[in-house]
Amino acid sequence: MVQTTVTYAAEAAAKALADHEILDQFYGHLPPVARRTPMRELISTVLSHRTTHADEELAYDRMLEAFGDWPGVLGAPGEELIHAIRTTRWPATQAPRIQEILRRIQVETGGKFDLDFLADWPTDRAMAWLTDMPGIGLKTASLVLLFNYHHPVLPVDAHVHRVAQRVGFLGPKVSVEKAHAVLLALLGPRLDAEGLFNFHKHNYWHGQQICFFLKPNCPRCPLKGFCSYYQEHYGAATPEALAATPTAWDAAAWGKLPH
Repeated sequence: MVQTTVTYAAEAAAKALADHEILDQFYGHLPPVARRTPMRELISTVLSHRTTHADEELAYDRMLEAFGDWPGVLGAPGEELIHAIRTTRWPATQAPRIQEILRRIQVETGGKFDLDFLADWPTDRAMAWLTDMPGIGLKTASLVLLFNYHHPVLPVDAHVHRVAQRVGFLGPKVSVEKAHAVLLALLGPRLDAEGLFNFHKHNYWHGQQICFFLKPNCPRCPLKGFCSYYQEHYGAATPEALAATPTAWDAAAWGKLPH
């Protein structure tokens, strides 16, 4: 068990930083390497809304197989694009959104269809430009800016949101949307882009693999020593419970973590 002096009654900022430090050791520190190209990150995240990862990947691949490249997707007949991305939840909504996003990128870049200009823009300007586009919310914009261009922003999805509320450094009435600003205010002064990248990835994994929506695996959780949810349901963690807590994710026993 990773040791911490943070208690159940600690302030939100202290809990958030302890969460980061403990999960960084539990899951292992990650270099801030992009998982996908910026354009793929942006368009795939649009396709992923309420859609499984497998169906999102299938829709993306079919789209480019059908139309070849981004100019081809931009110029595709609407019904054909809808058919190509039919494995997503709302293809009829997403198809025109994707084409409008591509049109705006084309205008901004003079037809290059890339997002590398965002690397040099101030973070606030880049965030405002992305979120002004249809279908691009704070999470999608933050993923692109953090993962691909190392801007100091923090994506918050349902997993990160759930862990933060249960541990007790995010209020119970704070929405996922508002949590972006609240958590960044807690962590931004203390963590650089690499730290924020690891905070996001580790809490995302934690919500997926341990802090489930239903029946979280609290005995396996290394945050139990200061987690409000644990205290509420089990009482303060005993020395025996803390000693029995794994110190690292066991991929051989529990499975490989997702990308």
